[in-house]
Amino acid sequence: MSKKVNKTAIGLFVIGGLILLMVGIVVFGSGLLFKRTIKFVLYFDGSVKGLSIGAPVMFRGVSIGAVKDISLIYDSKTGTIMLPVIVEIEQGRIKGAPSFGDFGGDKKMIELGLRGKLEIYSFLTSQLMISFDFYPDKPVKLRGILKQYPELPTLPISPDIFELMNEIPIKEIAKNLEATVKGLDKLVNSSDLQRSLYDLRDTLQETKQTMRSVGLLTEYLEQHPEALLKGKSIIKGE
Repeated sequence: MSKKVNKTAIGLFVIGGLILLMVGIVVFGSGLLFKRTIKFVLYFDGSVKGLSIGAPVMFRGVSIGAVKDISLIYDSKTGTIMLPVIVEIEQGRIKGAPSFGDFGGDKKMIELGLRGKLEIYSFLTSQLMISFDFYPDKPVKLRGILKQYPELPTLPISPDIFELMNEIPIKEIAKNLEATVKGLDKLVNSSDLQRSLYDLRDTLQETKQTMRSVGLLTEYLEQHPEALLKGKSIIKGE
């Protein structure tokens, strides 16, 4: 005698299969399975206000990765606070250049002048990003605190960044935006605009009827040219 099929087990099996299918579609569709990434650590002196996890990592305006973690480390030797920032960079993103993390490729990039610095990503939200470029004339300063990640050098934070962020009139922009929205709402819902739209609709309908009449008249004259000749004679008084 065959055993009865466990409907609960079958249901769980089907649900599990659907979940695996959805995960596979997401992974393969996004290309995450074939994308090689490597994590690096960068150190910034001073405040990193405006830099958050998930912030973009750019090279000359092109995205090459994202910020994965930001932490604080106290250096007892110098009595200062270090701000290690962990970034994840896609390998082979810069075509033709030594690949990050492959056989010391990052060291070759550092020798070429690769440096990271903080830049403003959004003036409206005061969000920062990490921007890389080549600065061969700038000295290399490595801290060597977190040994589990290869380190990339950075440039000192420019105080102009925070001055610019503080000078952005966020409240005034918000007030102007609110006033603009109210003005548009008032315009759209005004009786004058509604009346003008009705008048425009009537004018378009009249124009459409007139064009239709002209079309019918033209078609009639093409089929009865004698009517056109008769009309000319009337105009001349013949």
